[in-house]
Amino acid sequence: MSSQGSRPETIPKKRHRVPGDTNIKGKGFDLHPQVAISSAALIVLFVALTLIFREQADQIFQAIQNTVSNIFGWFFILVANIYLGVVVILSFSKYGKIRLGGPDAKPEFSTFGWFAMLLSAGMGIGLMFWSVAEPVYHLGDPAPFFGNVADGSTAAAQAAMGITFYHWGLHAWGIYALVGLSLGFFAFNRGLPLTIRSVFYPILGERIYGWPGNAIDILAVLATLFGLATSLGFGAEQVSAGLNFLFDSPDTVWVQVILIAIITSFATASVVAGLDSGVRFLSEINIYIAAAFLVFLLLAGPTLFLLSSLVQNFGYYASIFPGLSFWTETFDGGRWQQSWTIFYWGWWISWSPFVGMFIARVSKGRTVREFIWSVLFIPSLLSFMWMSVFGGSALKLILDGVGDLGAAVQENVATALFVMLQNFPFTGLSSFLGVVLVVTFFVTSSDSGSLVVDHLTSGGKLDSPVPQRIFWAVTEGVVAAVLLLGGGLKALQTAAIATGLPFAIVLLVMCFSLYRGLAEDAAELEARKLQATENPPAAGGNGGKLIEN
Repeated sequence: MSSQGSRPETIPKKRHRVPGDTNIKGKGFDLHPQVAISSAALIVLFVALTLIFREQADQIFQAIQNTVSNIFGWFFILVANIYLGVVVILSFSKYGKIRLGGPDAKPEFSTFGWFAMLLSAGMGIGLMFWSVAEPVYHLGDPAPFFGNVADGSTAAAQAAMGITFYHWGLHAWGIYALVGLSLGFFAFNRGLPLTIRSVFYPILGERIYGWPGNAIDILAVLATLFGLATSLGFGAEQVSAGLNFLFDSPDTVWVQVILIAIITSFATASVVAGLDSGVRFLSEINIYIAAAFLVFLLLAGPTLFLLSSLVQNFGYYASIFPGLSFWTETFDGGRWQQSWTIFYWGWWISWSPFVGMFIARVSKGRTVREFIWSVLFIPSLLSFMWMSVFGGSALKLILDGVGDLGAAVQENVATALFVMLQNFPFTGLSSFLGVVLVVTFFVTSSDSGSLVVDHLTSGGKLDSPVPQRIFWAVTEGVVAAVLLLGGGLKALQTAAIATGLPFAIVLLVMCFSLYRGLAEDAAELEARKLQATENPPAAGGNGGKLIEN
């Protein structure tokens, strides 16, 4: 490592300088001034303008979504494939043996606890909100990719499950794996702060501590807050719909805002409790409740149909995967993808700083190969099972002509789950369980997101003051509430796409930076092994074990 103040020749193994060295400290805060103040100012400006111009906000949000989708839709499709391809290639490469944290690092959490946090943070609320609604939508309006498929037909049902798998499968988790692996490697193997800026050290060098690094972290904060607000808004809409179904309570925007405030207070308590006592505990509780809910519907619903469809859905997804991955509606001349695939890719990209950093935070001690395959396949498989059971049950009801679930989804997408549960035993109990599960996913998303934003705005510090954690937890709830007031579902979708676009470019650069970092690390390890072979230690030494500097 070079002398103090000069740029090192290679990425450092340990760095003592962090962006937080010049933090503003005192009265319960420890903030990186440029990142924290700039992010807060931009968020306050957005909140103020949305509240002042509420009537115009809906039109503005619609115009932004249409503009981004029309011009950059192809770009979202392309980069999602690049991200997935990069992590798959790395998993098969010689870099797959590199361990996050060094050769002797041990996992901090059990495998079950790790998997639970992956799923809860990644897309829990989204699975609850869309698992019934999305397949039902696609049944009535099949994607043009599948040709002239008749609405409501069995072919449309198969196509609906195929494209739902596409939206919630490997591409989404490929984005998360890229960001999580990059952050984990540069933080645990190179001793850099756990912030997005650190990933760009191979390209920017010491400039990550200047304005380029500040700009990257500010963009990450905004993407995280708006991506998370999208999920919190969906969660609030679904909880409100569930309470209306169970207790005939009002289902209005203001009720949803009140629910955001209440549930955000629960998330704040979890944030105060910390990562292990709060987030991990709630994540594991989520998994138990979700498993019970899944098993209940599997047994109460058309069991044989669901098991058969799960197998068939896997095969169908695999068969259409190559073509569907690069489909951009070029020759269809339609705009079907704007509200679906483009929205999802923008949403996953805007969520990637939050989910990636959270995954990195809990993944020390895992090898690159173990990390990639676990992050890609475990959550994807669980998501496919969930979608097959809940979405498959909904499609079976419609195909059999039971009830009018399709009309209910068109009227209010947030009620889809509860309308479907009316057709199975113990409706009240299962609906209540659904509400509880949405709330717990809501809390785990909010508290883990607050911890991530806290890392970013404190310059990468992992243990910031409690009042600071509370501030960001409350801020997330405020942004979600304002988006609902300013335009509802359309505003939530626009926030995800608009913040996802600039961050998609950041992730492209991240691919190259990660490769350079892994290549240098592998070269160093090979050099040390060669040196140890040529100069074995004397008897009574350390037995040839490599010591990390």
